[in-house]
Amino acid sequence: MRRIVRAFFTFSRLQSVPRHPLCAGHQRQRRAALLLVCFVLFGPPRNDSIADEPAALPKGQPAPVTLRFVSWKPDHPHVWDDALARFTAAHPHISVVRELAPHSSTAYHDLLTQKLKNGDTTVDVFFMDVIWVPEFAAARWARPLDDKFLPTMREAFLPATTEVGRYEQHLYGVPSRIDAGLLYYRQDLLKKYGFTPPATWEALIRQAETILAGERTTFPTLQGYVAQFKQYEGLVCNILEMIEAHGGSLLTADGTHSTLSAAPALEAIQFVRNRLIGQITPRAALTYQEPESLALFLQGHAIFHRNWPYAWELANNRTRSTVAGQVGVAPLPGSTHGHTAAALGGWLYGISAASQHPEEAWALIEFLSSEAMQKRFALEAGIAPSRTALFSDPDLLAHSPQLHNHLTVLQAATPRPRSPIYPALSHLLQRYFSRALAVEHLDLRQEAARTDAQIDRLLALTRPQP
Repeated sequence: MRRIVRAFFTFSRLQSVPRHPLCAGHQRQRRAALLLVCFVLFGPPRNDSIADEPAALPKGQPAPVTLRFVSWKPDHPHVWDDALARFTAAHPHISVVRELAPHSSTAYHDLLTQKLKNGDTTVDVFFMDVIWVPEFAAARWARPLDDKFLPTMREAFLPATTEVGRYEQHLYGVPSRIDAGLLYYRQDLLKKYGFTPPATWEALIRQAETILAGERTTFPTLQGYVAQFKQYEGLVCNILEMIEAHGGSLLTADGTHSTLSAAPALEAIQFVRNRLIGQITPRAALTYQEPESLALFLQGHAIFHRNWPYAWELANNRTRSTVAGQVGVAPLPGSTHGHTAAALGGWLYGISAASQHPEEAWALIEFLSSEAMQKRFALEAGIAPSRTALFSDPDLLAHSPQLHNHLTVLQAATPRPRSPIYPALSHLLQRYFSRALAVEHLDLRQEAARTDAQIDRLLALTRPQP
């Protein structure tokens, strides 16, 4: 009250000062006093352009959080929509916004790494290909999960799926799914000609040629074998399987040198180039990724098809496949009977190191990787689970009997090189493989030796200096 009175008398005295148009100082004093009285009597002026403070949350209720989840475009969007709806129902204060990247793992990698290296705080949770872990960990883009993904939780997963999420001494990913290359085939056509699933690539070619000759008049567009031969990461997986089947590898056992010019690797490339492409495989396959090659098979235009486990559900889905009920699946062939090779694939959940909501991000990962949700993904989307118990689940095996055989293939699958510079290695591999298959008169030995030298220079950068 005393302040009000004092301010009022100050204002009154200033009011009595004679006014003059040149007395700017007096005018400023009068305005200042008037503002002081108004401030004391009525408080600070209200700015209607500023929103009122939100009401306090009830005691114990967490503040609303929006998580941003970066993933590729799914083949079964309704399954993922349902999964996220179930999560938000269980966690009402957390909403999830998905950012969908291209289906190509190479294009998705480019988009995601651009965000992560810029420290984009709008990225919280992301799908991480198993080959990206060393890169993301070394760059400190992914948050270590050792304090969350505890040993008791890890025991429920296939060992191979947790190990691919490790770099040096830390874990950076929680297994979402495990993948390995598989051979899908037209069961009806093989039965018609008295064949069983081929165990070798030579047997596959003989069967395809026999069936194509027998069906030529009634089905002239039928192809023998379709796979993924476009220049992208899937091409590396397809050719890795061929090289392994011929007894070779991409790198030496110690991972220090490239072996593309070694005899087994050259034989594998020559086999694909001379015996498959343009023979039982259309040259258009040089532009195929998973969706394009699978679409051809689902439309009944191919006898054999290489893909990942997810393709089983789509191939037998009567609303999406013209050959549903006529499809079988087997391990990929080898160069000799009893020897097979499959590339190890799979995806992990990771948390961005720049995320401002790591606790909520972990809650989402824990939910999506749970046994109940993995079972739903397996039943409704044909995704191979990463939890060991699900491979003996009666409901799941009744729905997907092929899982009986998958476990052996998945456990024996060959990983791609694990290195922080794998994207650069993959770029060189993709370019070489693509040129080797597409350029008709390319000198394979010379091109392989040149690529070996380029890869060796890159690998030397990662070795400790003396």
